[in-house]
Amino acid sequence: MTRVLRESDLYPPLRACLETLGYTVRAEVNGCDVAAIKGDDLVVIELKRALNVSLLVQAVERQRATDSVYIAIPRPKGGAWTRQWRGVKRLLRRLEVGLIFVAPRSRVRRVEIVLHPEPSAKRKRANVRRAMIEEMAGRSGDYNTGGSTRRKLVTAYRETALRIAHLLDRNGPSTTRALRTLGAGPRTTPILYDNVYGWFRRVARGTYELTDPGRAALIEYAELVARF
Repeated sequence: MTRVLRESDLYPPLRACLETLGYTVRAEVNGCDVAAIKGDDLVVIELKRALNVSLLVQAVERQRATDSVYIAIPRPKGGAWTRQWRGVKRLLRRLEVGLIFVAPRSRVRRVEIVLHPEPSAKRKRANVRRAMIEEMAGRSGDYNTGGSTRRKLVTAYRETALRIAHLLDRNGPSTTRALRTLGAGPRTTPILYDNVYGWFRRVARGTYELTDPGRAALIEYAELVARF
């Protein structure tokens, strides 16, 4: 029995295709399934198992950050040349949204870029674009899978918190200054102070130690921690 394709199945071949084109790719960035950047070119791709109104709404919403917005779905029977898909492409051109077909189980042409979005005159929200680029820059690698659900995402914030936890686990109670010197990063103090995940405990002014939940997090994210 053939397993039904999931949205997350579309991500690996799509990522490989984008990386071949020279893009740096990250999954699940600020609510977007896939974000890719090359120079000043920011591309956003939304993944779905089928084309629907919800997907189109998501794509149009992403245009606040960039003109290069695509939707990616499993390649339909007959490809893009049926009467139905000719109409769909006309609609997507009106919406200025690109279209990508993905065939994860195919041996050839696993990713087909059917339609590129036309240049848009819409004004973009600079803060939305900047937030996405900063989030991508803050991640050392791609630890999420585009299209996945019900999984804790490895955001730039979580990665920095794990780096701090790793340093505390290795060196014992440390000051914020010492942690920054060891490479924890400029966000060390607010992350320790806010303690969003409950991983840290203040033991003296400006000095913190790792809690049991913090040690458990290092085990949960062992693959990522091993890269530090």
